[in-house]
Order: sequence, then C-alpha cells, then structure tokens
Amino acid sequence: MNKERVKKLVRELIIEIGEDPTREGLRDTPERIANMYKEIFEGYESDSELSVQFSEDSDVVVARNIQFYSMCEHHMLPFFGKIHIAYSPNGRVFGISKLVRLVEKFSKRLQIQERLTKNIADELYAQGVKGVVVLADAEHLCMKMRGVRNDATLSSSAYRGIYENKEEKESIMAMIKSRSSENSL
Repeated sequence: MNKERVKKLVRELIIEIGEDPTREGLRDTPERIANMYKEIFEGYESDSELSVQFSEDSDVVVARNIQFYSMCEHHMLPFFGKIHIAYSPNGRVFGISKLVRLVEKFSKRLQIQERLTKNIADELYAQGVKGVVVLADAEHLCMKMRGVRNDATLSSSAYRGIYENKEEKESIMAMIKSRSSENSL
C-alpha cells in the first residue's frame, strides 16, 4: 500500500464532502486513516501458517467464537462477528492460534461474508483434513447505517469433505450448537 497516495486521496475526499482538511480536528486524519488501512487490510499480505501441524489423532476439533472484523467490499463499511470452525483431522491438528490467523488472513480484506466463510473452509480443507465446517455470524454496518437501516444479522456456512454428507453435517451442527449455548469458563 502506498501510504502517501492514500493520505492524498483521503485529503481530497475530505474536501469533496465539504470539509476543510486544514482544520484542527481533520489535520492529521489522512495520516490516521492511512495507518488504519495498513492495519485493517493486512490480510492481503499475511500468511495463515497452516503448515505448522502436530501429530495427534482426534475425531473432531471445534474452535468457537473466533472474533473477526472485516470491511464490506460494496460500501467499505465494517462487518464483524464470530466464526466457528470444526474440522476432522487426518492424523494432524493445528494450533488454535493458527485457526485465528486463518480467520484474520481472510477477514482483513475488502470482503463479503459469504466469500470469507468459503475461503476459510477451502484453505483449511486443502491441508488434508477429512472435513471442515465454517459458520459465521455477523453484523453489517452497511445495513445498519444506510439503506434499510436494520439490525438484522447474517449467518453463512461452508461444508467440505465428510461434512457435506447430511448425517455428518447434522451431527457436527448439533455439537457446535449445543456447546455454543453453554456458558464459557
């Protein structure tokens, strides 16, 4: 990302909406926004490090409530929520931090929630696991602040491998839902 170009474009945007970029409250805004964009869009440059795995035999691994923040590619407004990942290892497991980094890799981009869910499932499944389920629940500020101005949330899911089978899908969904409703420690 060219930080100086972003600063110039933000300054021009401030002028176009009818503000004075030299006034005290806005003077440093182009710099702040350029720094913020570098941080919130770092998913284009990150690696999820899924190659780090550990030998372990386990039937199912579930990581619930992975918090994420992303930016809607249609209006460049935030959407945010929780992602739940379940996978059936094939003799190897990933550290939980690797799953969080995988979510960050794809959420820190201009994105839509449906693609975010699919990308996470595809990358995890490509590592040779038997099956993957990714569930995402999010609030979208582009829907809350403009347009329909509604507080509805969006849920999306992606199933790969053994979880494309109806019985396996129902079994893992029951497990995720029952444990999601329990109080955490």
